[in-house]
This record gives sequence, structure tokens and C-alpha cells, in this order.
Amino acid sequence: MITPYYLYDTSLFSRTIEAAKAEATTLPGAQIHFAVKSNSNPTLVTIAAKAGLGADCVSGYEIERCISCGIPAEKIMYAGVGKTDREILLALNAGIGCFNVESIPELEVINHLAASCGKVANIAIRVNPNIDAGTHANITTGLDENKFGIPLIQVFDVIHLAHKLKNIRYLGLHFHIGSQVLDMTPYVHLSRYINKLQNMIEAEGITDTVSINVGGGLGVDYVNPEANPIPDFKTYFSAFKDNLNLRPGQELHFELGRALSAQCGRLIARCLYVKQAVGHDIAIIDAGMTELIRPALYQAIHKIINITGRNEQRPLHTYDVVGPICESSDVFATQVRLHEMRRGDEIAILSAGAYGFTMASNYNMRPLPQEIIDN
Repeated sequence: MITPYYLYDTSLFSRTIEAAKAEATTLPGAQIHFAVKSNSNPTLVTIAAKAGLGADCVSGYEIERCISCGIPAEKIMYAGVGKTDREILLALNAGIGCFNVESIPELEVINHLAASCGKVANIAIRVNPNIDAGTHANITTGLDENKFGIPLIQVFDVIHLAHKLKNIRYLGLHFHIGSQVLDMTPYVHLSRYINKLQNMIEAEGITDTVSINVGGGLGVDYVNPEANPIPDFKTYFSAFKDNLNLRPGQELHFELGRALSAQCGRLIARCLYVKQAVGHDIAIIDAGMTELIRPALYQAIHKIINITGRNEQRPLHTYDVVGPICESSDVFATQVRLHEMRRGDEIAILSAGAYGFTMASNYNMRPLPQEIIDN
């Protein structure tokens, strides 16, 4: 097989979905939507569809992918601050379940386009709760300075406007505070925030909130992925079960991406050269930030294994592991202990099933890597 390529373990993906579903049953009315921005591979999306999951989409192209893979349109939630007219019309004509609206201008455009094609758009208001998820700044989404959502000061005006617009049907509230969240405290804070907000909304005479969407963001173990392949869904769902006060009949939606897909994927590469630099050794592999940008973009940690060296029981040595791209940021890890590296060794970068291939690029005119399914 020509490297680099992504290898997906569909069995682990299915087991992870079933583990999440099992824990979600403790919450009446809970529905899980797969955040396909994490991994839009058709085989994985089809598995999610067959498992009964909905989808969290952030582009019209993702909506098309989900529908083609068997996810019912009514189970699709469509978020994003910059929905184009073409994408909105596509979603309206497909009959998606809900638009997560992020601004007043967007709400007005959706209403206008829905009227133009004789549709009524289901919408939820994405609220920015100004809650710190305690994660990397580039994947925090719920603070005042972030571009996402509507601030509390505008929420009541937006809901009242939604009720006035003839081609809009208000369903409820949507939240998303960030990604790779491992401490459940922010979710406790979010639950209590939603409780207070619901009380405030009802005091305004608004009693038709039928849907609460708490987003996703549950993190995974990037340091010891082989020991912890499936996230702690029990603690995650318990944070909402123990703290969120839903009204009778309200639906509760979750949008899980990384938590479902990260550990089922790995990036396979080969060692090109071992370079002796001043004071350290550098292992240069044939995968780079074009295949997996997370370390360069987020300073993300991914466990690296020298598969060949481990199989041959070579001694451990310290390396910087870098890619071939003409950028100083094209570094996967520094001062990492690996089995002795030699030219041609097969290398695995673990926990790469989320935001790996979906963020790949053709920089340096490199082709996109293949995606291989391991059944």
C-alpha cells in the first residue's frame, strides 16, 4: 500500500457508537447526531446511519453526503455562521430537521428563502453562553469573543422575531462550547445556564421550546489511546442527566464527532530518513501537515508508533518526528521515545480518525491520502 494513508477500524467505530447510545438511554428523549465534520468518509457515515444516528452538518456538501449515505433528512441539524443561499435552499428542499441559527441576518435570509420555495424552516437559536470549555483557544466556541452563536442580550429579541416570521418555526435552543473537553465541569455549568435561560424565556411568555441541543465536544485520550479506545460516555451523559432540568416532552440533542470517530482511525506513513541534527535526531516521514494538520494547527498530541521497530523489538530512542512539507510547523512530535527508526519503517499516528482526512490539503501539490477500511 502506498503511504501515507488513513486506516479506519469500522468495528471500533461501531462499538463506540453503541457505547454512546447505551449511556444516552439514561436521558429520556436523547438523540445523538454524528458531527460529520470530524469524519465524512462514506463508509463511516453509512455505519452511523444504520446505527440510527442523525447528523450534525456545517455545510451543504455535508448534508448531501449524509443523505446519500442513508441518514434521514429530518435527523440532520445544520449549523455554521456562514450558510450560503445555495446551501440554505438545498437544506430546505431536502427537508432537514433543523437550522441552528447564529445571527439575526441569517434568520431573515432563511425566512426569505423558505418563502421563495413555499417551505417553513425549523430553527433553533444557537446561544453563546460565554462558558470557557477549558480547551485550546482555537477550538473554544462558547465565549463572547468567539464568532459563534447569539449573545444572551439578543436571545429574546431573536426568539420573538422567529415567532413573527411566517416561514420560520421556532423549535428551541442550541449550544456548543468547544471541543476536546475532558473535564465535565463546563457541561455542568452549561446545564445550569440552560436551566436559568429556560426560566427566563418562559417568563417572557415563550412556552414552545421543544428542543434543547447541547452540542458535543467530548474529548478522547490522545496520550494512551490503545488503553482507552472508547471515551467515558457515562460521565459525560451523567453531567447532563444530573444537572439539566428538561421540560416534559422536550427533546435533548447531542452532536458527537471526535468522541465517536477519533480512535477508529490512524494515519499510516513510512520513515524516509533519520537525520542527525545538533543535539537531537530527526525522523522524517512521508506524511506531513497536509495529511494531518492538527499538531501544527492546535499543537495537538498524537501517539506515534514505529510498527516495524516494535515488531522487531528494537531498543527505544528519542526523536523529533517531522513531515516533508516546506514549513517549520510541519512537526508531529518532539523528543518522543520510539523504537529505533530506520528508512522504510512503517509508522502509525494514532487517534487520527477525527479532523484528519477532513482537514487534509493539497499544499505543495501533494495528493490527498487514500482512506482504507479495515473490517
